[in-house]
Amino acid sequence: VQLQASGGGLVQAGGFLRLSCVASGINLRVSDIVWYRQAPGKEREQVAESTMGGNMNYADSVKGRFDISRDNAKSTVNLQMNNLKPADTGVYYCNARIGPFRSIWGQGTQVTVSS
Repeated sequence: VQLQASGGGLVQAGGFLRLSCVASGINLRVSDIVWYRQAPGKEREQVAESTMGGNMNYADSVKGRFDISRDNAKSTVNLQMNNLKPADTGVYYCNARIGPFRSIWGQGTQVTVSS
C-alpha cells in the first residue's frame, strides 16, 4: 500500500508543472485524495482535494491556476499547476484518506519556482 508522487522540478514564474500521484494497493474509488505542500519554515497546507464523490476543492491561493483530476482505473491523481509563482515553492505530498481513520502519505516531490 503506497502512494508515489512525481513530476516536481524547477520552473520559472509563469510556467507550469504536472504532478502525478500513483496509488498501489489503494482503491481510489473509496478514497479522497489530497495534495498538500510544505514550504521551508512553514506548516504543511492543503492545496487541492479530489473526493470520491467527485468534488474538487482548492485553496484560495491556487484557485484558477491549479486543476486536480483523477483516473480511478489507472489509480492516478494528477495536479496540473499553471501560472506558477515563487510562493508555490515547496515539497508537494499526496495523501489518501480512506474512511475516517486511515490516512496514507506519499513521499513528496519538490517544486521550485524561480522569480
